[in-house]
Amino acid sequence: MRILLADDDASYRLLVKNALIKWGYQPVVVSDGTAAWNVFQKDDPPPIAILDWMMPGCNGIELCRRLKARQGKPVYLILLTGNSDKADVILGLQSGADDYITKPFDRVELFARLHAGRRIIQLQQNLAHRVDELEAALTQVKQLRGLLPICCYCKNIRNDQNYWQRVEDYLASNADVRFTHGICPDCYKNVIEAQLPATHVETQEMAGS
Repeated sequence: MRILLADDDASYRLLVKNALIKWGYQPVVVSDGTAAWNVFQKDDPPPIAILDWMMPGCNGIELCRRLKARQGKPVYLILLTGNSDKADVILGLQSGADDYITKPFDRVELFARLHAGRRIIQLQQNLAHRVDELEAALTQVKQLRGLLPICCYCKNIRNDQNYWQRVEDYLASNADVRFTHGICPDCYKNVIEAQLPATHVETQEMAGS
């Protein structure tokens, strides 16, 4: 995983860079906030950033605000700074930083914080992938739109292959519906009763009265 490292202190840049390489990360190193911001204007920027607070061009606090406000893939932001006052920690987190480490830092602590950030980024990526899958599935849901050619006599529908189908067969294959069959009162009278013997119809009418 690539990690952006932005710090104007050359000694800290080298120290953190070597640690990142040792832990298997690919550091992208810059020395000021403007260069860091430019990295995130490119395609596929690093998903994690370690930012110093005080830098020329654009400081770490402003970078956090910009990166959290922009559209695009989420970035896990860690402020690595000598500002250790509680008020500074609160300001950093309120500005959009996901974590805050003070200088001089403990290597084991930095490793653990990076591991936590990597886990969160992977969870976010998995969630985004599932959302993309869901959206793709929704676009494939069959929907009936427009005019349907239907026979005015038998009420069959002409499908896309120019074959005629019963209405229920067409809808069952093109929409998420199934049919249960019954007999409406008009059809019962005009079809069923018309086929019954006259004595049976009279009996039914007497029972109804």
